[in-house]
Amino acid sequence: PPKEPMLPAEKRAAMGLAAIFALRMLGLFIVLPVFAVAARNLTGGEEVAAVGLALGAYGLTQAFLQLPLGLAADRWGRKPVIAFGLTLFVIGSIVCATADSIEAMTWGRMIQGSGAISAAITALVADLTRDSQRSKAMAMIGGSIALMFALSLAVAPVLYGWIGLGGLFWFTCALGLGAFWALFRLVPPAPPLPQPVAGTFLLVLMEPRLFRLNLGVFMLHAIQIAMWVAVP
Repeated sequence: PPKEPMLPAEKRAAMGLAAIFALRMLGLFIVLPVFAVAARNLTGGEEVAAVGLALGAYGLTQAFLQLPLGLAADRWGRKPVIAFGLTLFVIGSIVCATADSIEAMTWGRMIQGSGAISAAITALVADLTRDSQRSKAMAMIGGSIALMFALSLAVAPVLYGWIGLGGLFWFTCALGLGAFWALFRLVPPAPPLPQPVAGTFLLVLMEPRLFRLNLGVFMLHAIQIAMWVAVP
């Protein structure tokens, strides 16, 4: 059968949500290549374990809050939850930009991670696209994340040499504000929330395929953060 094209509204939704993902992920990725070295200039930054905790702290809060914010998006709507998460991301970036100790940096990273909106964005992708076009929209988002990761490796050392670690976090703050613009200017209005599917939270949490996926993501993240502490 002939391939079915994406509708203009679907393209706009996919591009807008990919932009939100890209701006937010660039802000998270861009500190990874230089953080372990730059953190030595902070009070307490000589302790490797403290540096590793500060680097991975956002992932801990992401892990704990991804499900609650996903449930909130089902109840109060996708866009309000995404806006709330981006607000936390911006506030956390400001805390990190002004931090003078590794403890303050850790708190800032935790606030950044508290904006765990990946589930809400993915749900909005599903709301705004047809089943036949959803893989294309997800591919656009995945491609934007991969591009931002590659870009961060190239530009992070250069930007750090120009503006320092604090400047990188101010840049991250600006990226978060850019994601706000994309949310309200590029992403179409969200449709009415779908009816919830009956079931228990524990049943979803222990579903074998999802459990394997969650375990794989955890291992991938743990290895990645350990690498970014050790390699630089």
